[in-house]
Amino acid sequence: MLIPTVEELAGQLAAVSGAEKIDPDHPIQHITDVDSLDLMEWLYGFQNDYPHIPADESLFADIDDTTTLRAVHERIRGLVPDQV
Repeated sequence: MLIPTVEELAGQLAAVSGAEKIDPDHPIQHITDVDSLDLMEWLYGFQNDYPHIPADESLFADIDDTTTLRAVHERIRGLVPDQV
């Protein structure tokens, strides 16, 4: 099963939020144009695009001011055990 790259996730989140660019290593809570509604909208799109990945709101359950999109990507990778 394929999962999107962290760069693809950043592009998807940018499209949803209207942010010019999302740096995967920048804390999500410090990205000016991204808020919790954007994250939920992105998650809904992700679930539709990747129904084989059991992603849900728990991806953001313990998000804090240091959590990056790369960290979320790692959580997604953990949901698909056969990824290399």
